[in-house]
Amino acid sequence: MSLVERIKQQFTDSIRVKEEAMGLAVPLAAACEAITNSLIGDGRILACGNGGSAADAQHFAAELVGRFEEERQELAAIALTTDSSILTAVGNDYGFEEVFARQVRALGRAGDVLLAISTSGNSANVIKAIAAAKANEMTVVALTGNDGGKIESMLREGDIHLCAPAKRTARIQEVHLLLIHCLCDGIDNLLLGA
Repeated sequence: MSLVERIKQQFTDSIRVKEEAMGLAVPLAAACEAITNSLIGDGRILACGNGGSAADAQHFAAELVGRFEEERQELAAIALTTDSSILTAVGNDYGFEEVFARQVRALGRAGDVLLAISTSGNSANVIKAIAAAKANEMTVVALTGNDGGKIESMLREGDIHLCAPAKRTARIQEVHLLLIHCLCDGIDNLLLGA
């Protein structure tokens, strides 16, 4: 396969996975409603993930605190991936598995939402963050891939699982970005109207 053909295959594969991901429209709408209801009720959205998923968590928080496509008031969102002092202190003193959970326990309240992002569904620190969110009576919106990993079995009624229908990390991340943009658009639509 030539390099050009290989590049074209990347586009074809991405399109196919995104078409399959349209099947997530119903739970995605539920996630938009859960997040919007939390924000209307003076809640906040906490987001976490590792690597590219950390960047996705930051991207989502930035779209809520800033704006997506429409001007609106600031929305309460915090990416738990950005404070290097907290991450390194907690990682050093308690282990990397605790870097998000301790922040969730410190900042999360009943009625808040945790956006937990893990392409494999098996990230130990994201799993611990979900457990902390459940203890704080928060709703969890989980973005995963593959078969949902361990995270899939942790979710309870009221939580929302958005599992990208792919096995390759690149394809999962591409779907996650689309899901995040759909969340932002849906939240704005619910807050501002069409």
